[in-house]
Parts: sequence; C-alpha cells; structure tokens
Amino acid sequence: MLRHAHAERRPARVVVIGARGFVGDAVCRRLGAAGIVHLGLGRREVDMQAADAAAKLAAQLRPQDGVVVAAARAPCKSTAMLADNMIMLEAIVDALGGVPVAHVVHVSSDAVYADQPVPLTENSPTAPGTLHGVMHLARDIAMSSELKVPLAIVRPSAIYGAADPHDSYGPNRFRRLAAQGKDIVLFGGGEERRDHVLIDDVAELIVRILLRGSTGTLNIATGTVHSFRSIAEIVIAAAANKVAITSTPRNGPMPHNGYRPFDPAACRAAFPDFSYVSLPEGVRRVQREMEQAGG
Repeated sequence: MLRHAHAERRPARVVVIGARGFVGDAVCRRLGAAGIVHLGLGRREVDMQAADAAAKLAAQLRPQDGVVVAAARAPCKSTAMLADNMIMLEAIVDALGGVPVAHVVHVSSDAVYADQPVPLTENSPTAPGTLHGVMHLARDIAMSSELKVPLAIVRPSAIYGAADPHDSYGPNRFRRLAAQGKDIVLFGGGEERRDHVLIDDVAELIVRILLRGSTGTLNIATGTVHSFRSIAEIVIAAAANKVAITSTPRNGPMPHNGYRPFDPAACRAAFPDFSYVSLPEGVRRVQREMEQAGG
C-alpha cells in the first residue's frame, strides 16, 4: 500500500537511472510532458557494472532529487545475470547512501509473488519461482533494508508498448508478427490468462508517486485478465494485416498455472482519479504509434 507524504508537489529534479530502457525512457517522456526537470542516466553516462559506478552516480545526485531506479538486466535468466543485477544495485545503494536524496521509486516486478488462484495484492506472499522474480525480490529487500530515504516500490504486471525491446509473448510479439504479415502462433490454445498493462500507465503512475512523495508498495496491474487467444484477436482487429492465428504444441505446464489475476484496489485508493487504459484501446494506441514511426 502507498502512503502519500503531501499533496501534489513537483520535485526539484528527478534523476532516472536506466533512462535508455523501456520503462526509464517512458518515465523521462512523461516527466518532459509535465514540464518536470529531470536527468536521464543510461549506460553511456554511468555504467552501473563498472568499478567506479557508485562514485560516478553520486556525482550526478543532489540532496533534493527524486530518483527513479529502472536499471536492470531483464529478464533475468541465469545466475550470471542475477549477479550482474546485484552488482548494479550495490552501486546504486552505495551512491544513494553517500547522497541521501529526497525520494526513491524502485521499479520491481510482479514476478516476486507466488502463484495463487485468487487476485494478487500488495500483501500477497512474495515467493518467486523464477530467477527473474528472485532478482527483483532481492533488490526490493536490499533497497528497503539499506536505504535511509523515503522509498516506493512499484511492481508492474506484463508491460506492453511500441518500444518494448524484449519481443515478449503477448501483445508485443503478436503486433510485430501481424505487422510482418505473419501468422500469430499461440502456445497450445492460448488459454492462459494474464493481466497486461500499457507502458504509458506505468510511467503515469510513477510520476504521480513522485509528485506525492509516496512510500510503500504498489502493484501496477489493471485488474482485468485476457487469454492469449483473445489478445491475438484484439491485435488482429487493430492491425493493417489480417493474419491468421495458429498454435504449436505446448511443452511443459502453463506459466503461473494459466491464471495471473490482480486486485487493483490499492491503486484505486491511492489515485482515485486514475483509470487504466483497456487492452483493446492500448493495442490500438500502440498500433498508431507503430504506424506513425513507420514500423
């Protein structure tokens, strides 16, 4: 749950660590649209795995800054990647320990939660079954225990958007296949159901948290699940190419037992005037962005 420190108030400046990534770039664009002074730091400015990363990052920080931590090697699929992510976090924690800023927002993941047959909340058990979830939970715990500044942790569900770099199964991959005139291939019948959130909504909520100086934990999820078959149908309805939906035999069990729902009550309580973009509308927005970009 989130606790707001004050009514809406612009931070003096926001530093976005991981500004070249999918989430970090979206946050920078939203900050720019709101006229909020910000500094985006990517690997070119500070390589978070370098030996001097903590010192270089600390030199960029000011005591009145709000900071968004969106730098990670993801998805984390190996122990080597897990170690790299903790090295990056160690540099961030060391820098923030040397320059105690005003507020930190850490971008985590819903992968920290154990699978359950009921909607997940911020109080659901954190018992990840993947290295990706372990990585995010370890970073959450490290920041909560070591930082001495106001901290908010956001845990988005599956994110989609035009700039997604991972080509992840779901809206991101399906729209690219359709744009290429290729059939959308589902695992099995595409019957598993997930909650997908538009990147614009993720950035909007992070900026609202910065404006309110909020602390605590917030899941970023719409509260609505869609099967992957229905997602494919939504993508095809929005796409210029009317491709077919095919399937391939499933190897192994369905991820998350085929069902990953969320209860968005905490988000509604924290930001009563905020509404998530529905998946059909979000897919249409992403399609327009892709067409405008010529892709």
